[in-house]
Amino acid sequence: MKKTILTLQQRKENQQKITMLTVYDYTTAKLMDESGVDCLLVGDSLGMVMLGYESTVFVTMEDMIHHSKAVAKAAKTAFVITDLPFMSYHTSVYDAVYNAGRLIKEGQAQAVKLEGGQAFCEHIKMIAQASIPVVAHIGLMPQSVLALGGYKVQGKDYQNAKNIVLDALAVEQAGAAAILLECVPAKLAKFITELVNIPTIGIGAGAGCDGQVLVYQDMLSMYDGVSSKFVKSFAPIGEQMKKAFGDYCQEVKQQQYPASIHEFAMDDEIIQNLKSEFLNSKKG
Repeated sequence: MKKTILTLQQRKENQQKITMLTVYDYTTAKLMDESGVDCLLVGDSLGMVMLGYESTVFVTMEDMIHHSKAVAKAAKTAFVITDLPFMSYHTSVYDAVYNAGRLIKEGQAQAVKLEGGQAFCEHIKMIAQASIPVVAHIGLMPQSVLALGGYKVQGKDYQNAKNIVLDALAVEQAGAAAILLECVPAKLAKFITELVNIPTIGIGAGAGCDGQVLVYQDMLSMYDGVSSKFVKSFAPIGEQMKKAFGDYCQEVKQQQYPASIHEFAMDDEIIQNLKSEFLNSKKG
């Protein structure tokens, strides 16, 4: 059965954890859907992991629609949420509603996610009034990385923690259907989860949230170097992929692949007749 925004609310009420992963293509989305992942997030993180940008701020609406549509085609049961990219909703409430509608109509998403708390309540309210479920993203907001001066844990002192609590209460009041909490202390995330009536999804926010999300390339170790503290590697897929690519190159160069078992056969008489016809005509 296809999951909906009501499914997530019921999970919170029944104290059942929600699973979410980022995804950007049909094949991977199909594997996740068949594995039972509750929510597929078409995140603007695709700018970095799929398009090679240094941050998410360069991602366009066209990028998000393109990838969202591919994911939605694979999601038979999972709930699909797609990010509103940088500057697609900041300029006006009208732009926010219009672009949220594009993600639903053209990107075939079931909900949209936007970064921002109190400052974007009117945007959230009007998108929700257009019958589009909204997930509000607070705490560390990657689209604001230039203003923040980097990727840093948020809410470690009283005033910043209070602001995040106020953000959570404000977006709930505005009509957000869920809240994503990124890179905040676990105790703060747990407190917010208990304070609000809508589901919370954590990334680097501890076990007290109603659900968890990770960038799938992170949890599969598809990057070299040190990952974030909150990331757990569930499988060394990156190393396995590099080994497979290397093995392929070696076997092709050494003429081990393709072997006879990988080839299609034909009648020897046919090839002999072709050689006689074309080689003789070439000589003539």
